[in-house]
Amino acid sequence: MKKSTLNAIMAAGAIAGAAALAVKIKQEETQGKKTVCGLKTQPNWGDRQVYFVGGGLASMAGAAYLCRDAGFDGKNIHILEGMKILGGSNDGAPAVQEGFVCRGGRMLNEETYENFWELMSSVPSLERPGCSVTQEILDFDHAHPTCAKARLIDKNAQIKNVSSMGFDCHDRAALTKLLFADETTLDDLTIEDWFSPHFFETNFWYMWQTTFAFQKWSSLFEFRRYMHRMIFEFSRIETLEGVTRTRYNQYESVILPLKAYLDSFGVDFVTDTTVTDIDFAPGEGITATALHIRKEDGETVLPIRPGDVVIMTNGCMTDSATLGDLNTPAPAVTQQSMSAELWRKVAAKKPGLGNPEPFFGDVNQTNWQSFTVTLKGDVLLKKIENFSGNIPGSGALMTFKDSAWRMSIVVAAQPHFIAQQPGTTIFWGYGLFTDKPGDYVKKPMRDCTGEEILYELMGQFHWLEEWESIRADVINVVPCYMPYIDSQFQPHKMQDRPQVIPEGSTNFAMASQFVEIPQDMVFTEEYSVRAARMAVYGLFGINKPICPVTPYDKDPKVLVKATHTMYR
Repeated sequence: MKKSTLNAIMAAGAIAGAAALAVKIKQEETQGKKTVCGLKTQPNWGDRQVYFVGGGLASMAGAAYLCRDAGFDGKNIHILEGMKILGGSNDGAPAVQEGFVCRGGRMLNEETYENFWELMSSVPSLERPGCSVTQEILDFDHAHPTCAKARLIDKNAQIKNVSSMGFDCHDRAALTKLLFADETTLDDLTIEDWFSPHFFETNFWYMWQTTFAFQKWSSLFEFRRYMHRMIFEFSRIETLEGVTRTRYNQYESVILPLKAYLDSFGVDFVTDTTVTDIDFAPGEGITATALHIRKEDGETVLPIRPGDVVIMTNGCMTDSATLGDLNTPAPAVTQQSMSAELWRKVAAKKPGLGNPEPFFGDVNQTNWQSFTVTLKGDVLLKKIENFSGNIPGSGALMTFKDSAWRMSIVVAAQPHFIAQQPGTTIFWGYGLFTDKPGDYVKKPMRDCTGEEILYELMGQFHWLEEWESIRADVINVVPCYMPYIDSQFQPHKMQDRPQVIPEGSTNFAMASQFVEIPQDMVFTEEYSVRAARMAVYGLFGINKPICPVTPYDKDPKVLVKATHTMYR
């Protein structure tokens, strides 16, 4: 039996085991007549139906809250996904041909992902019986701590000393002023509107930008929220010690066990199914009355009955992503964001449903490109390890700060995929400036094949004299062009993002990276889970507190460390 087949069988068995465990837990709670959130685990919801539009983390989390905290019958929960695979922007899959692909890596953080960890503590691990996903991830992370030793690399392939943030007095004054600014006065402003040119040459900017994928033209108040929410990480940004790692890619470490958990409740997953429009009842309120659905075999209209609920993903940052391969660039984008198109239609029908235009109106500002390298053997990874001083899985981002594409790479612990064969290694990287010619490949990154992107990377390391031997070990390099990946950071007015449950709604909510949650930060797993929890608890009257944003920005010890870092 081939190793890949054996791995697939083992993975299927693990999923089945997790599903059985989840069923057992559910049965024990029901038999014990436990009360959860002020409700019995099996209240009488009748035949009310809940429709989640989109199959990403927010929808799956919302379904989990309905099952766990509302005792909702899983067969009455429907998750409608336009793609063939669930998980939204949580990545990790075999490539179309050989090798693997990660469109990106969602950063986890132990201290600030309050609702994410709470939810996943209820989800059984697929590999460790009796263990939750939260415990599994944290155990792995604590056993493989992050401490980047090569966070920034210059044009001479020299590792920079980043013990100092590089601020001058004007940078410090501007940053301090921003932290105390009223964010309601920052509508439509960019980071570049606030800071002087020197700020964008500091070690801090290179590290903060590439850790979180900000651009100079990104929203100023989103940047401010990150500074408040992640001030805990400010004092260790040069080592990225706050990055929490999963055993495998996020799809296999988070989405698969969550899917097995939902399967144990009988949740209905419908893929290859696109919701193209939503009808609402006439009048001032917001009551969804029908879903327009497109499948391969045609289009239908699904009535939403009184008592039914619709929770919609209003925007997805990985929509319309395209893949290339070793010899082919990722194709140019030929379609608009499916989720943004639906949001446009919905927002035009009722006030208070937000405005997608600032987020999805300028692909030139919202795109960047990732690439996944699959190799025979570990020669290149050993070479990177010797250069950086970090074994795979311990170094987080390595950024070539002077590169024309602003390239960064991440070497995860191996294997990064369940089906990864022994003797195969992978790593992932990305570039923020896809329209600029490379330093060694004189073409824009978005026009490059996987081989050309790897050649550019080897040039940044100054290893081109070894190119032929390096190239001989390459199985595939998969470029992934993502036109909307930075869309949530676009300058906008606060009112452009709708409330999770819009004012006047009777049965409709939104849960995504494009809803407004005061104090929290977008582009995170936590934001999706928090939004889902707010939607479900609000629409179903679940009397249980939602984990609040931890106020690290008011913790004296954290503030002292942050101040010290600012003056380093």
